[in-house]
Amino acid sequence: MNHLPTFDDVVAASKRLEGHARRTPVMTSRTVDETLGAQVFFKCENLQRTGAFKFRGAFNTLSRFSPEQRRAGVVAFSSGNHAQAIALSARMLDIPATIVMPQDAPEAKVAATQGYGGQVVMYDRYTEDREQIGRDLAERHGLTLIPPYDHPDVLAGQGTAAMELLEETGPLDALFVCLGGGGLLSGCALAARAMSPQCRVYGVEPEAGNDGQQSFRSGRIVHIDTPKTIADGAQTQHLGQITFPIIQRDVDDILTASDAELIECMSFMAERMKLVVEPTGCLGFAAARQRAAELRGKRVGIIISGGNVDMARFAGLLSA
Repeated sequence: MNHLPTFDDVVAASKRLEGHARRTPVMTSRTVDETLGAQVFFKCENLQRTGAFKFRGAFNTLSRFSPEQRRAGVVAFSSGNHAQAIALSARMLDIPATIVMPQDAPEAKVAATQGYGGQVVMYDRYTEDREQIGRDLAERHGLTLIPPYDHPDVLAGQGTAAMELLEETGPLDALFVCLGGGGLLSGCALAARAMSPQCRVYGVEPEAGNDGQQSFRSGRIVHIDTPKTIADGAQTQHLGQITFPIIQRDVDDILTASDAELIECMSFMAERMKLVVEPTGCLGFAAARQRAAELRGKRVGIIISGGNVDMARFAGLLSA
């Protein structure tokens, strides 16, 4: 990899997203501040178009397609949020979209993807390879394959979430970002290093799927079986060839959170902040709560990555 994306790419992405992506609110909670003894700022990407940060990377990437690519169409694979983001962005840019989704993806995410005009192809995430299915469709139909995280334009777009947060808050002492394949984390790390150099950047994974933590510790990309966790947006099996070197260079540590901790955070955000947040979106908050002692007196940013969860499932998790 000769050229990794830089903060300049994040800045360029922010200009392409103007008037298309929502500048999501930054929220605070007096209860959280008192509990952690810190100033905590939540970047609410659950209120982004399609209900997650993924719209940023998808629109940034598709807006750079050539006329030939636009005519032929795009194919993507995703458990849901990238799927919806690609489908909506493609519709806005008049590009045909095919989305490869797992059979057990949340019904709300599948329905939304189809509602945005995406043609959905289902697969079994435990026995089939979504990346190979995507490559086969791209080759067969002349489509451009856009992966959910390991793409320079995708991660540059995702980084605009942290860029906007830091524009609003000024320098931070710590930033917590959920981690699946690393698109959001690597993009946000680029923004944090440029705009708040002393900020400690943490990626947070589900406890059952800590491939990123293993990779960070060992210095090489570790592949794991698809993890069984309620954080479906972070059921990735490995980091990317582009995202990993940025994470190695610019991230301070990779942490984990249990499913039980995610449910606690979902419940708190629903009851006290009136926010519907999907399990994956609670990873950053869960890790910040774990590290309350070292965050006392600090200014802390947390990226809430998304809010796409079936309401029946949401209610079931909170009442269990």
